[in-house]
Amino acid sequence: MTSPNGALLEADKLTIQFGGLRAVDQVSFVVKPGEVYTIVGPNGAGKTTVFNLISRIYDVTDGRIVFQGHDITRVPAHRIARMGIARTFQNIELFEHSTVLHNLLIGRHCRNRTNLFTEIFFTPGVLRQELEHREKVEKIIDLLELQHYREQIIANLPYGVRKMVELARALSTEPTLLLLDEPASGLNIEETDDLANYIDDIKNDLKITILMIEHDMRLVSRVSDRVLAMNQGRVLAEGGPAEVQRHPDVVRAYLGA
Repeated sequence: MTSPNGALLEADKLTIQFGGLRAVDQVSFVVKPGEVYTIVGPNGAGKTTVFNLISRIYDVTDGRIVFQGHDITRVPAHRIARMGIARTFQNIELFEHSTVLHNLLIGRHCRNRTNLFTEIFFTPGVLRQELEHREKVEKIIDLLELQHYREQIIANLPYGVRKMVELARALSTEPTLLLLDEPASGLNIEETDDLANYIDDIKNDLKITILMIEHDMRLVSRVSDRVLAMNQGRVLAEGGPAEVQRHPDVVRAYLGA
């Protein structure tokens, strides 16, 4: 389902104020189904704050958020994943003393259809659901080539693999819209190239729309359909990757006058 204007997600004049600071100031954009839409900008531009507004970690001061034609501006944060929005974080947020497989199965929690009573007695419906969860998770493990790490403890894994596990857990929720917060941060060139291929697969094979924050302009140019540039909480430019990178206001924001 989309909005009447064809948008999957619509941010309309999003504003949030912390004391006297406007961290996000009248930011508007539209994410269309099936695209990779990337937000770029220097540190402190307000990019992650926009993600926190969409995922309902923060409440907006003004403006609204529309997802699949529904106003979600005041929807509680715990309902967002079930509605079809999943995200990753700049700082990896995994259960470090659990296995990769268990972390992914935790991501399936929002898709549970059982209740406490049926789970206590482990009814046939619970068994069917468990098998379904395992099947969905195994497909994600195969997609992101995590088979070798399936039973390994998160704390024992290298950083790049942990980043992929967090991406896998977000995918395990079966999102319609995936928010990626600096997915290439801390990755080497080879890992970033792999990530670009995974993003293409997520978009084309899983049909998931992606809203991404990223500093690696090589990755941005490779995978993005459209780019929004921000600075000091405001929109600087919007358009294709090359067009935005050449925009005078964007150049000034990154390099100075």
